[in-house]
Amino acid sequence: MIVGNLKKMKAILANPVQYRLELGDEVVDMNALIGKPVRLKYLGEIHCKICGRKTKKSFAQGFCYEHFLKSPENSECIIRPELCEGHLGKGRDPEWEREHHVKPHIVYLAVASGLKVGVTRKQQVPTRWIDQGGWKVIRLAETPYRYLAGRIEVALKDHISDKTHWQKMLKNVQATKIDLLAEKARMHALLPEELQAYYSDDDEIVEIEYPVLEYPTKVKSINLDKVDEVAGRLMGIKGQYWLLEGGQVLNIRKHTGYLVELEV
Repeated sequence: MIVGNLKKMKAILANPVQYRLELGDEVVDMNALIGKPVRLKYLGEIHCKICGRKTKKSFAQGFCYEHFLKSPENSECIIRPELCEGHLGKGRDPEWEREHHVKPHIVYLAVASGLKVGVTRKQQVPTRWIDQGGWKVIRLAETPYRYLAGRIEVALKDHISDKTHWQKMLKNVQATKIDLLAEKARMHALLPEELQAYYSDDDEIVEIEYPVLEYPTKVKSINLDKVDEVAGRLMGIKGQYWLLEGGQVLNIRKHTGYLVELEV
């Protein structure tokens, strides 16, 4: 048995994606567990991913309430990059902003059950794409800092979604008829003139294969606050989700900081 606090699985782009789960002092090769029975028991404690203190409730995937309110990792521009002020020397923590948001960012087009536009720090490529469960991705633009990437995303929101339909993604409903190069050209034409300079000439289409034996036809999301133990055969991993037999799915990232016991 392995005991530790859950955190986002590390993902390495390979064929298929290779997943690692750091739990306590152990690093678990999750791909090696696919097709095998696993049991995960929640031990009734949650620890903040920033300060490590015990908290009765997890806020925004792993924060205690104080850091939910104050941490730069949970500032509004994480969700809405067009609000970022890091390039102006502002933000909850200007030094943190310089290290994370005043850095090159990628605006990308991803295909899962449909087409979406997204933003990520360049250093997070391809991790962000994998976490969202996309199976085909192309770069649309590259900007010197987060705010500009957010402006591009906002400019395109009337023409393309910025959301992932997570249930369809987990069922492996794929939009197979989307021509990413054609969509990239269409989005280029829709960009305001002042943002055209950030358009990327990199037309590589990255295809991502996930380690899944069988996708569910119906999805039943597991919440460890309501069900403190989950067990069954691990049928695969996609994004940050474990896919268990019977359609049960567990979002590991959502339960960041939860103290658990893993039996394999």
